Amino acid sequence: MKTILIIEDDIDLREGISFSLQSEGYQILTAEKLEDGWKSILKENPDLILLDCNLPDGTGFDLCIRVKEHMQVPILMLTARDTEMDEVKALELGMDDFMSKPFSLAVLKARIKKLLLKEEKNVRLSSNGVTIDKNSCKVFRNDQEIVCSKIEYQMLVYFVENKNQVLSKEQILSYVWDSQGKYVDDNTVSVNIRRLRAKIEVDPKNPELIKTVHGMGYIWKEGKR
Repeated sequence: MKTILIIEDDIDLREGISFSLQSEGYQILTAEKLEDGWKSILKENPDLILLDCNLPDGTGFDLCIRVKEHMQVPILMLTARDTEMDEVKALELGMDDFMSKPFSLAVLKARIKKLLLKEEKNVRLSSNGVTIDKNSCKVFRNDQEIVCSKIEYQMLVYFVENKNQVLSKEQILSYVWDSQGKYVDDNTVSVNIRRLRAKIEVDPKNPELIKTVHGMGYIWKEGKR
């Protein structure tokens, strides 16, 4: 069952969409404010987010930036402002789709199905000889399976999904540990990076896959190393 998070401050619209999508077999989570929505995203890891453009404590644009820095999840923005500028900004920030209010529920359902089907196709990640099968949660290096712990697997997925981007310790902590409601210090990141390198690097003391960017964090740089 796919989980959809609806972040919308209009209670009538929120409940109407919830009821309609539940009848299609989706599990529905709801939030009225940006910060409540963010907490649900970290805790529940939804398969898709329906995001209102204007929220009581911020904008959907603000939340989109935050989400895309931490994870890959389809976002469909809903807005009452039918302007080309809003649509362009939404797409530039990484929104996967955009609908203006009022809208047809039938069209909304069709777009949700399309986004979820597209996401299901992206279940295998490959980079620098490492392949991640997100269906089975298995990792392979040159066709040889590498057994990873849950934490190591989540870190690896985060790196490969954000290849060529420097990820700070704070971002890694937020994605891997804060989503589980646990408090850890940033030394935990270094320890688990070392463990992951020991499993996937040819020479863990001279890593070529997960590189340290001194004073900034770590990077998975794809291509020639």
